[in-house]
Amino acid sequence: MRITMIGSGYVGLVSGVCFADFGHDVICVDKDTSKIEALRRGEIPIFEPGLEQLVADNVRAGRLSFTTDVETSVAASDVVFIAVGTPSRRGDGHADLSYVYAAAREIAEHVKGFTVIVTKSTVPVGTGDEVERIVRETNPDADVAIVSNPEFLREGAAIEDFKRPDRIVIGLNDDRARGVMTEVYRPLYLNQAPLLFTTRRTSELIKYAANAFLAMKITFINEMADLCEKVGANVQEVSRGIGLDGRIGSKFLHAGPGYGGSCFPKDTLALAKTAQDYDAPVRLIETTISINDNRKRAMGRKVIAAMGGDIRGKTIAVLGLTFKPNTDDMRDSPAISVIQTLQDAGATITGYDPEGMDNARLVMGDITYTDDAYDAARGADALVIVTEWNQFRALDFARLKSVMKSPVLVDLRNIYRHDEVTKHGFAYTSVGRPSSDDTL
Repeated sequence: MRITMIGSGYVGLVSGVCFADFGHDVICVDKDTSKIEALRRGEIPIFEPGLEQLVADNVRAGRLSFTTDVETSVAASDVVFIAVGTPSRRGDGHADLSYVYAAAREIAEHVKGFTVIVTKSTVPVGTGDEVERIVRETNPDADVAIVSNPEFLREGAAIEDFKRPDRIVIGLNDDRARGVMTEVYRPLYLNQAPLLFTTRRTSELIKYAANAFLAMKITFINEMADLCEKVGANVQEVSRGIGLDGRIGSKFLHAGPGYGGSCFPKDTLALAKTAQDYDAPVRLIETTISINDNRKRAMGRKVIAAMGGDIRGKTIAVLGLTFKPNTDDMRDSPAISVIQTLQDAGATITGYDPEGMDNARLVMGDITYTDDAYDAARGADALVIVTEWNQFRALDFARLKSVMKSPVLVDLRNIYRHDEVTKHGFAYTSVGRPSSDDTL
């Protein structure tokens, strides 16, 4: 298949290179000339494990290329994916669909022969209808089928998720697209990945419903963690106890500082706004958004409490700045709110992240960035783990104690046991676990 991917950001680049790896001929298109030139040089604009090598392999094999030329690539393609950004619209929280609609107009101008146009971007219900209207208006003679095919990629595990998906959702109102999309995903279908064909609007809603449910699951266990602290229970045991129930499942039941990233915050908000527009408010999701927003600053207050209630003039080292491990993505990272709360209370912050330092500097310029965890901890009155990178799971506590001003560790991801930290002379605070109970 000849495939064009409009947008070479996170979703477009990962999807494009994986389709190329399946054997399709893929062209990734982007308006950003500097990005395309960098990709042609083999420079990947995002950190995603395995992506750089996969891009190099498929470019070398001639199946993957990069261009700013929309006209030529679209005209030669059987399938054109729209994988542009849909950020929250400033002012009202709705998804900003201007990039999607602009892409639709440009595709319509250049499409040749029967072509399937696929919306890969995360979009509200009804967007596919508007894309179709725009295409018909721009080019009444265009022979196209408009399809919804949402992505379900986890940053840090995107390639694995694409190649071994739980399901592939395809929403269509024109049955001619069924065979084309089946062929696009044939390598996965042969591996028995289920293809779920549905209507376009249903497909669009599946994406939002999935992300909202997972965000709600995270928020639920975070609230249970708060209750555990009050009653003397262990949230990790609660999580295991309910997660073993097949109806609930163990994933996304890890207490922490709240969810962040490029998807959950904007998608839950967009779903809530869409539901309000249709007079079918989603109260659970609205509450989830509110709780999560408050939780991030609450974790900052938790650090303050662990340090005796007054941190003015003190130095706090923060380990982990990205919203999750194995990514350089700082969007809506809990670390941002945690750090702001500490700074508002008068603390000075040092920080370290294995991959997110450059992006962190763009959003937090008033902290001291260091070369490693121990450099960050030097002279600090407390150490806070916000993101659970693997290299933070086996810290040398003797070394840390020797360089810190005060041996205080606040573990917002529960990656350590109380006894293994306190035996080194540290004061230790975690989330949703009584200090006397580390039963795991």
